[in-house]
Amino acid sequence: MPIQDFKSVIDKYKIIFFDAFGVLKSYNGLVPGIERTFAYMEEQQKEYYIVTNDASRSPRQLAESYHRLGFEAIQHDRIISSGMLAKEYLDLKVNEGIVAYLGTHSSAHYIDSSGLHTLPVSAINQHNIDQVNALVLLDDEGFNWFDDLNKTVNILRKRTIPAIVANTDNIYPLSGSNEVSIAIGGIASMVESIVGKRFIRFGKPDSQMFMFAYDLIRERMTISKKEILMVGDTLHTDILGGNKFGLDTVLVLSGNTLPDDAETRIRSTGIVPTYVCTTAVVD
Repeated sequence: MPIQDFKSVIDKYKIIFFDAFGVLKSYNGLVPGIERTFAYMEEQQKEYYIVTNDASRSPRQLAESYHRLGFEAIQHDRIISSGMLAKEYLDLKVNEGIVAYLGTHSSAHYIDSSGLHTLPVSAINQHNIDQVNALVLLDDEGFNWFDDLNKTVNILRKRTIPAIVANTDNIYPLSGSNEVSIAIGGIASMVESIVGKRFIRFGKPDSQMFMFAYDLIRERMTISKKEILMVGDTLHTDILGGNKFGLDTVLVLSGNTLPDDAETRIRSTGIVPTYVCTTAVVD
């Protein structure tokens, strides 16, 4: 597919959905020039939402991470995280007991705010395991991979409880290289295959993420899906999810999908974005 100019693409839409990692920032910091994109959108009165599978921190904490980098345009009420959907499920389906989690203390914000008794997997033992009524996989950091993954497997062997995956990403790009690291979605797939149970997954490419954001917008204005663009760096989450929800999509080559193999990946997966751009930066 031909590489298009990002500015000419977003000029066709009223609202832009952005993925976060690989589109707006990486482990090296902000994608160079991304501030220009948001300044241009403000000038053109275009709205944005960040639709992210990052459940490592609350929307407010995620916004603050941009502010610390000097990028003040990102507001917490414009961040839609997969953790928000996990929280909604817990509010509706789990009424009491312990919710065990894999992830950082910050990532536990989502299940803490549901009013349940939350504990890291490391704190589950023979005395309280019978009280565990759900297990949530939030983030790939904040736990001992050997001890806590083994404990996770054994909790799910002993307890018939829902296992909720709040970030479906299998991998994420590492800073300063073309290498990747295993994300919590990849860990969840491994544990799922070991215990032989199906987990409940929230996040792209699931349409619930897009419906959540779409409903928020329609509370304020009349908008059609044709007026919204999804910008992402990953075919199997951002682009597939946007396509399934009926949005036009743009694949940027600044994250998981590299310029050298983008065409091959599109052909082999059959996941076809509406546009391909080098980055989400307005020149």
